[in-house]
Amino acid sequence: MSTPANARPLWQRLLIRRLKFLGIVAALLIVLLGGSYLFAPQWLLRANAMREAMNAGLEKHTVQAGDTNWVYYEGGQGPTIVLLHGFAANKEVWLKVAPMLTAHFRVVIPDLPGWGESSRIAGASYNIDNQAARLNDFVQTLHLQHSLLVGHSMGGAIAGVYAADHPQDVAELALVDSFGLKFKENDFAKQALAGKDPFIYDDRAGFERATSLAFEHVPNIPGRFIDVFVKDNLKNRSFIENTFNELREPAQTTSLQDRLDKLTMPTLGMWCRDDKIIDVSALDSLRNGLSHAPAISTSILNGCNHMPQMEKPQEFAQVLTSFVLQH
Repeated sequence: MSTPANARPLWQRLLIRRLKFLGIVAALLIVLLGGSYLFAPQWLLRANAMREAMNAGLEKHTVQAGDTNWVYYEGGQGPTIVLLHGFAANKEVWLKVAPMLTAHFRVVIPDLPGWGESSRIAGASYNIDNQAARLNDFVQTLHLQHSLLVGHSMGGAIAGVYAADHPQDVAELALVDSFGLKFKENDFAKQALAGKDPFIYDDRAGFERATSLAFEHVPNIPGRFIDVFVKDNLKNRSFIENTFNELREPAQTTSLQDRLDKLTMPTLGMWCRDDKIIDVSALDSLRNGLSHAPAISTSILNGCNHMPQMEKPQEFAQVLTSFVLQH
């Protein structure tokens, strides 16, 4: 026979009440999270980005600099590192590696003008040269002179052009799988020169194709989250296409190559060996063109494609930290 509820010891009754309460809370959380995933997955993505930023000790800020309202993360203490993302990306691509950097450095991670949460002017040009000019506004406004400037892909070309134009304001330069250099023509380059942009997509299959182009090991992303990325891609389609076409111009594809002899600061080139977008042969072009850099470091990472900061964050942080300590 079961024991009547009022005959149980007080501690048992309190425990049962607590378990019931926790069960109700758990059920509500499941319903809330399940509903959010189905009907508002963008909220969960934002919450996860907030969690990762908090874990890295980063806070989100905004500042008006030049023609752009910049949105950026900042956190950590020590020498300053500024991280610039690539094409069709945003500041969140740095969140996996950020905790390993904020432990030793002050880290500033902006959304480049026109991308992410930073503002965009309709009809304006967002090519490498104009973005480098806007970056100068950001650097001067936040007093980021004498920092280590790190640029990935398109952000690498922007960082390099800026450093060539303002060498007195850049302590060290790190170029990661950088655009703007000569490299052995691969399938991506052939498609790009033909005008085909692989970074636009209309559905989940298209997103997965674009992701497989950039990652050695494609992240396992739930379908409703992919739907958010597809929706954003469609919303920003005109801007993505216009910027892609700007970057196809010959002066843009070699925008960094043509200025390598103007880089007068210690420079690091970091590449994934199996990069399908910017072939690793670009590293030779970088090395051979740095005629006035006082120190040149290069590093090739294995097991990644075009996104070393996401696929190999620990190795990425180690290479970057070692470079800073050497200079």
